Amino acid sequence: MSSVLYPADVVDYPDSDGQPMAESDFQREPLIYAVESLRIYFRDRADVYVSGNMFVYYEQGNPKAVVAPDVFVVMGAPSHDRASYKLWQEPKAPDFVLEITSKSTYSEDQGAKRGVYALLGVKEYWQYDPTGDYLEPRLQGLQLIERNYWPLPVQERSGTDLLMHSAVLGLDLRLDEGQLRFHDPATGEPLRSHAESELARQAAEQARQDAEARAEEESRQRRALEARLAELEQRVRG
Repeated sequence: MSSVLYPADVVDYPDSDGQPMAESDFQREPLIYAVESLRIYFRDRADVYVSGNMFVYYEQGNPKAVVAPDVFVVMGAPSHDRASYKLWQEPKAPDFVLEITSKSTYSEDQGAKRGVYALLGVKEYWQYDPTGDYLEPRLQGLQLIERNYWPLPVQERSGTDLLMHSAVLGLDLRLDEGQLRFHDPATGEPLRSHAESELARQAAEQARQDAEARAEEESRQRRALEARLAELEQRVRG
């Protein structure tokens, strides 16, 4: 971690390197899903910070001591927006990191980043290969034990389907036909992104409206039948 230190009054910690968030849809979509679904899941926890594609500076005075996880979660940090994450201004380093592996990041994800995360004390380091070109299996999790990373166990595997568990998040990580999804083990339900949550809300609203329309139609038909029966009864009496 040692490097050239700059005077405190001239240090600039950039918030962006000007590069796109991800090099293709294969990496962008799971990145967005992971950040959004985890933020929604932890939205009631003021002490859990979820972010992604953000600079994490880990040495004050040295702007080159930086890493940019695709997705990271800090258990015990205030949940508010930041331009970057500076360890000397925060209570702790990330507990969970997920990298979306690609051709341009594979070597760094396996080497330099892995070393930095271990040095920072990141408890779980996960990698996901959405295209299946670089990792086998596509989803791999590591846990930090005595400053070294060791593989987390695969609980279930069938073809491209895979089930693993994150003790840090208290969530299952699943591959469903190769697609990464977080699942709540208490309910078995998958976590949804904002778009997926909105689609689910719209579907539920449409189902409610359809049920109300069916109930109203059944009520109308019942009233019509009752009126017809009353009319027939009146004729018989007459």
